[in-house]
Amino acid sequence: MTKLKELKKTKYLNPYVGGVLLGLVLLAANFVAGRGLGASGAIKSTVVTGMIAVAPAATENSGFVGEFRDSHGGSPMKTWLVFQMLGVIVGGFISGALAGRLKLKVEHSPGITSRRRLIFALAGGVLFGFGSQLGRGCTSGSALSGMAVLSLGGFVTMMAIFGTAFAFAYVFRKNWI
Repeated sequence: MTKLKELKKTKYLNPYVGGVLLGLVLLAANFVAGRGLGASGAIKSTVVTGMIAVAPAATENSGFVGEFRDSHGGSPMKTWLVFQMLGVIVGGFISGALAGRLKLKVEHSPGITSRRRLIFALAGGVLFGFGSQLGRGCTSGSALSGMAVLSLGGFVTMMAIFGTAFAFAYVFRKNWI
């Protein structure tokens, strides 16, 4: 069976159903936790905890790290965002196991190598992580949660994300088609 036939045979959730489910999860998060969703805060908590463990003396002199640690009761890992991300990871693992998609492989188009795909994924992740800190939140926190509470900033963020993706799609399309 060719790779193209394998890709067509793979069943994924209907994107419209997925969008409705994401909206319901966002609504439940606002109702239960009183806050929207977000992922970059969990990464920040993990990085700050690592910094405290590796170089405690240096972090004492850092205003940002000290302020972040103190605002979270002394332990940045006890925030709800960390537990949310653990749930996402465990849920994704369970979903992949149930769907029979737990395989150690890199999906990419026939036009590029696995190595190139991984390099682009890593570069994109680093740039998006850096951008989420500049924008004071990731896509979930800034755009989705912001739009859910009708924040103008949420709508502007979502337009900027999709506008940038649309602008760069032509340049990078050869890596996926």
